[in-house]
Amino acid sequence: MLHLVKTHGWRLEIAIVLALSLAACSHAGNEAADQPPAFTVENGLIKVPQGSPLRNELVVQPVQSHQLPHALVFPANVEADPTHTANVLPPLTGKVTELKVGLGDHVSKGQLLAVIDSGDLAQAYADVEKARDAMDLAKKTLDRARAVKAAGGNAAKDLEAAQSGYNQAVAEFNRAQMRLTAVGGGQGSGAQRPMQITAPTSGYVTALSVSPGTYVNDATAAMMTISNLQSVWITANVPESDVGHIAKGEHVDAELSAYPGQVFHGVVSFVNPVLQPDTRRDLVRALFVNTDGKLMPNMYANVSIDVPQPAQVFVPESALLMNNDNTSVFVEVSPWTFQRRTVDLSYDESGDTRVLKGLKAGDRVIVRGGVLLND
Repeated sequence: MLHLVKTHGWRLEIAIVLALSLAACSHAGNEAADQPPAFTVENGLIKVPQGSPLRNELVVQPVQSHQLPHALVFPANVEADPTHTANVLPPLTGKVTELKVGLGDHVSKGQLLAVIDSGDLAQAYADVEKARDAMDLAKKTLDRARAVKAAGGNAAKDLEAAQSGYNQAVAEFNRAQMRLTAVGGGQGSGAQRPMQITAPTSGYVTALSVSPGTYVNDATAAMMTISNLQSVWITANVPESDVGHIAKGEHVDAELSAYPGQVFHGVVSFVNPVLQPDTRRDLVRALFVNTDGKLMPNMYANVSIDVPQPAQVFVPESALLMNNDNTSVFVEVSPWTFQRRTVDLSYDESGDTRVLKGLKAGDRVIVRGGVLLND
């Protein structure tokens, strides 16, 4: 009897558990039937129905059209501005007896750079003295010829000859004096061998090819180079394919590894009309103010040149989705109804991307959460 009671109670417990389980399953099924799908796809249109949790995840915004320049970046290096660079040439040959400056020194215009013992300078002084003496003699001869002519004891041709001799003597003296001045000689009399070389401009000595005791035998070879670095060139190497986008007057930004995070600003001043034959690149030079002296010749830099562009549609990168080999976005064609649209892209610009084809200004696209619809 006891066994039957236990068996009957066990069966009753199982029945209650099964009934509760069926009731729970029935309730869950009803809830699932009442919950709308996240989205539906019909004829290529994706619809996000009312009540879908995706409505809280998707962000839709209209795209805009802007006319912004595109920044092209090129390798470059700093150069001294040739219009502010002077090669110091020896006026005459001779021996360097004193060198007053060193490589890298700053010099002022008119400052003494070197002293050269020059026999040619002594010869130039001697030529002036000889020309002066000949001129004085010719003047005395002319005066006598005039006096004799006035007394009636001289022919007119003798006076004319004396006048011609004097004129030639004056011309020779002027020539000798001008040559002496051109080679740095003074106005005093007497032959002087030391020749003083002075700075033709202010700046830094960026090249030096002489030292005390050396001879300068070539008057066409520079003894040193002085560069005024108050302004410098940063020369970019531009590929042939990009040369046509760059013109004089465009703004340039430069970054150098020596100054991380600092941007220098300049303007394109020269676009070389001839490509470099070995690299097929063009030299584009931009002028930069360098009053603080940070930009040193031969430094490497990266320059960014703003190239004008036509008005184009921009879309945030977060809106772009990869679909096989294409890039697409979801465009809202009606409220909470979207269509996948393939787009052709141009350049990335500070988080936004230029769109060449596929969108127009005012189109509303999913800019966040589109990946949830990307099947």
